[in-house]
Amino acid sequence: MNDSIKSATDGQPLAGYERPTLKTIAYMTGLGITTVSRALKDAPDIGAETKERVRQVAQQIGYQPNRAGVRLRTGKTNVIALVLSVDEELMGFTTQMVFGITEILANTQYHLVVTPHTHARDPMIPIRYILDTGSADGVIISKLQPDDPRVRFMAERNMPFAAHGRTDMGIEHPYHDFDNEAYVYEAVRRLSQCGRKRIAVLLPPKQFSYHDFARRGFERGLRDFGLNEFPLHGIISNDTPLDQIKEVSRTLMSGTDCPDGLVSISGSSTIAFVAGVEETGKKVGTDIDVVSKQSADFLNWLRPEIHTMNEDIKLAGRELAKALLARIDGKPVEGLQTLSQPVWSSRAPKFGA
Repeated sequence: MNDSIKSATDGQPLAGYERPTLKTIAYMTGLGITTVSRALKDAPDIGAETKERVRQVAQQIGYQPNRAGVRLRTGKTNVIALVLSVDEELMGFTTQMVFGITEILANTQYHLVVTPHTHARDPMIPIRYILDTGSADGVIISKLQPDDPRVRFMAERNMPFAAHGRTDMGIEHPYHDFDNEAYVYEAVRRLSQCGRKRIAVLLPPKQFSYHDFARRGFERGLRDFGLNEFPLHGIISNDTPLDQIKEVSRTLMSGTDCPDGLVSISGSSTIAFVAGVEETGKKVGTDIDVVSKQSADFLNWLRPEIHTMNEDIKLAGRELAKALLARIDGKPVEGLQTLSQPVWSSRAPKFGA
């Protein structure tokens, strides 16, 4: 048995041994190198049983294709870049998104690279780097703006990309989005059914597209159900530091002039706001009802009195990966735009509770 085979009993090459190659896999499976290569590329003329045998051996020995060689031969990197703001790590957003994407990429030649950045700096920096260095075949971005310079730049440079969110700039592009307008409207409906009259809404910052959708749903809900707004815009948003959200909530709820209902766009902001409410001695479900969006079914474990709707971030990851792969393959944008609807959590209290 040669050194590269001996090195791979735990799936990782050991120090001092050769890197596993296609030749290694061919030796271990008894197949030709060309057959092994085509099996790993999912060639249609290779049988399913052969492909599975080759993939299992490749995984067992820790085989990874030489990306530099792949790029020289094909002009491709076999890399998908996921560009996420560091603040999206709260409540496992990044983890769920990555899980969803990797489920789709698992049986392809593509590898996922997560590129973190902060919206406090120029969000174009990681995009320019990826395109200028040619370090990825496609890009996934989030936190879209109505007129997003990243979208314009990648469209002009013909870089395949998919966006977690929508724009309003006349450029058609692949996206997957959550219907925040529908969510906020249904949240206002739920608060109306609970008998609440003065409703506050904790929105995203104004520069993001989903602020506009959420605001539209809120205003429509107030009109349809005859409720009044308790204004929070300009004071806090779901990007405000959590300790500041808690302090604003405590101050608001300490007086008699306070909201009796809250719609929140994120689970972490909800926790901070509820902490402020409870510091005043008031109770959620009695003095104020709260409706929150969540990306994991955790809020009702902590506060079963909170009304919750779920946004499936893993689903978003899967949809974005499928759309991007289709775009890389040259498929038209039509059919690569999906919108998921809000679903009440099974653990949410019944309205009026």
